[in-house]
Amino acid sequence: MIQKNEIERCNCTVIHQDVVDNVRARMPSDENLYDLADLFKVFGDTTRIQILSGLVESEMCVCDIAVLLNMTQSAISHQLKVLKDARLVKGRKEGKIVYYSLDDHHVNNIFKEGFTHINEDKHN
Repeated sequence: MIQKNEIERCNCTVIHQDVVDNVRARMPSDENLYDLADLFKVFGDTTRIQILSGLVESEMCVCDIAVLLNMTQSAISHQLKVLKDARLVKGRKEGKIVYYSLDDHHVNNIFKEGFTHINEDKHN
């Protein structure tokens, strides 16, 4: 019986070359995989997750986000730059104020799927 923290090991010595070849042919390019890993790294910061969570609900300016998260505008601006560089948020200028929102519906979907995944695990 396998213990909960133990990883099941495959003892086979036969390589299923057809499976390996099929998967290899369908794998994304290394460049795309590196880009995806970089995208997921952006989600690795709690402040950025909090900002995204707020922007799921409403478009906001830096001042609004700073008050919401009880942080400085400078700290928020720094995190917004990271999110903007990753194309997760976009800005819309109205006079002297820039309003931030999620870049597109894909960002909202990623966010929702993440919550679905972590909450699913809690119920099993």
